[in-house]
Amino acid sequence: MGIKKTKLKEDILDKGSPEEEVLFTSLRAKEWEDFYGQKGIKESLKITITAAKKRKEAIEHILLYGPPGLGKTTLSHLIAKEMGSNIRVTSGPAIERAGDLASILTNLEKGDILFIDEIHRLNKVVEETLYPAMEDYALDIIIGKGPSARTLRLDLPQFTIIGATTRIGLLSAPLRDRFGVIHRLNFYDPKDIEKVIINAAKKLKVSIDKDSVEKISKRSRGTPRIALKILKRARDFAQVKGDGKITKELSEEALRMLEVDSLGLDSSDRRFIKAVIEKHGGGPVGIETIAASISEDIGTIEEVLEPYLLQIGFLKRTNKGRVITRLAYEHLGIRFIGEGKNQQKLL
Repeated sequence: MGIKKTKLKEDILDKGSPEEEVLFTSLRAKEWEDFYGQKGIKESLKITITAAKKRKEAIEHILLYGPPGLGKTTLSHLIAKEMGSNIRVTSGPAIERAGDLASILTNLEKGDILFIDEIHRLNKVVEETLYPAMEDYALDIIIGKGPSARTLRLDLPQFTIIGATTRIGLLSAPLRDRFGVIHRLNFYDPKDIEKVIINAAKKLKVSIDKDSVEKISKRSRGTPRIALKILKRARDFAQVKGDGKITKELSEEALRMLEVDSLGLDSSDRRFIKAVIEKHGGGPVGIETIAASISEDIGTIEEVLEPYLLQIGFLKRTNKGRVITRLAYEHLGIRFIGEGKNQQKLL
């Protein structure tokens, strides 16, 4: 049985066609030197990889977590390349039954890496089957039913699981504890994003000026995936409206078309903020109420919209609910009267 893949909902700007996905994959870093940012994580992983290679063992199981688009999948492929291992890719929802997992694990060879995206969405039965596989490199299979049922233990070669998740809080403690290496990926510094954009522009064979690089970097929410999305849209704009070179004027026009403002907020972010302000007095208000107000999925709000708004100080999470801060009011040009009071737009 082959490994199935599911395309999960990522960030708002990541809704491309299959061709877009292939193009994005081609822009991934292929070498450690091309992976900018996350310096501490890279150094730690290099030490772990070097130690495992010296012992001639499989690298420990690794868990990578953080907001979408920060490079969890790219890091996994770089680890596999550095270890000289094959990598198999799947996702939590794709492994529906214990038999699916058994099929995948029994086809692995010594040193292979199994990358499981959105690992927090693993079926409970599948997760429990994974425990002995991760700990003892063994797979327990029940043969038959009723009184005649018996357990068969299959030995597995030493392999490594790299799990990726945007919601580590949904991971059960027994599964989380079986990972020897756990790293959180953080939003990128603008300078690192600029390096990502310049490197990607070379791969796309498109010319881009310094002002455009800085402008796209500042509006990419500290996320490489969003920076690459904006770069590709700016390239399209330059080819249609200009001579193919991405200039300051063309990049500004492309960003206006994408409705991305000076802080990187898009129409979905602004709709979220305005809904809390105009319909709920700025908060505090529960996540379920907000989701119903803007007809959005709770998971999308928690995984896509909120992390960046929290980071830039536009949103607070309290025990009573979400609250929009003064900074957000000022950015949208709305008069701040006080939390929980009716707000008025500035004239």
